[in-house]
Amino acid sequence: MSVFTQVGRVPERLPSPSPPRQGSALPKGTLLVALGAFLLTSALLLPLYVHDRVALMPGEVSHHLRMEAPGAGFLDTATWTYQENVELERTTRIRGSSHGADWSAWEMTVDTSVFDHVIDHWSRRVIVDRETGRAVNCCGEHVNGDRAVRQAGLVLQWPAGAPEADHSFYDAEVRAAPAVVFEEDDQIGGLSVRRYTQEVVSTQVPESSRDVPSALFTSGAEGTVSANRWLTFERTFWVEPITGRLVHMTEDRSETLRPQNGSGEVTLLEGEFALAENQTSSLAEQARVQALLLRGLDVWAPWTLGPLGVVAILAGLSQAWRSRDEDQVVHNSRPVRERPSSPKSAGRAPEA
Repeated sequence: MSVFTQVGRVPERLPSPSPPRQGSALPKGTLLVALGAFLLTSALLLPLYVHDRVALMPGEVSHHLRMEAPGAGFLDTATWTYQENVELERTTRIRGSSHGADWSAWEMTVDTSVFDHVIDHWSRRVIVDRETGRAVNCCGEHVNGDRAVRQAGLVLQWPAGAPEADHSFYDAEVRAAPAVVFEEDDQIGGLSVRRYTQEVVSTQVPESSRDVPSALFTSGAEGTVSANRWLTFERTFWVEPITGRLVHMTEDRSETLRPQNGSGEVTLLEGEFALAENQTSSLAEQARVQALLLRGLDVWAPWTLGPLGVVAILAGLSQAWRSRDEDQVVHNSRPVRERPSSPKSAGRAPEA
């Protein structure tokens, strides 16, 4: 038997198998669709969640507000003589710490001084709602140690995005929250603000009774008489509306002493206070920066990211559709290759 007949026909050479692929590529358009979905999600989350968190008042706060009143006058209780044309300074210090997720506990002191000599002092603890900026009746609040008080209204800052409507603002000296009335839109250092006013007319300050010389009310009188402090003021607030931040404040203030049993009064203090100029410029700049951030989160980000997300998704879908059509065309135009015959089916040569 010949070698040929033993082996049969030599089969055609089969194509060598391609090496295994390291990893399958993503379908075309997938990355664009994923990017579009991310942009659309961000366009929703930024105004609905991130904006509200950024707009909250911080839990940890530290404020040092200094108001000046040049040309003021006050009654020197060391000599019981009235001092005129002096510069008074009214300093408000605030230290706040987080009190739970939504509140901040503020320890406040207010000192009125002249020539580095304090002539009036009072303190206050108040719990502030970080979203509304209003006082919360809770957790050891007091005014000058009086824990029976129930503070209400705004404490220092308006809520972010507050409407032009009137608000109530708590005054710790009169233990009440008179209305602050919206006056008009204004400008402070090129920053658009709203102007509000608050007025208190001739109100007795609670727990202000003290013994003073009777001669203050009746010339030549001897001894002392019990007198109360009465307060009159008109405050003006300039507030940046997007952030609710206080930018500037003035206060036309008058304090008098009146005997409890008797007539007459004596001036205790008179002055036109205004927030120091360097503090106003600093507060205005801080409000400007935060307002840009909040406007970006609430307006610019969704109106920019949203359309970009839609465009990215449509572009990704279009790219995927075109890729599918191209693959179909290539598949249809590929020639059909005959299947090679198996060695077993090959014919045998006749034996020699």
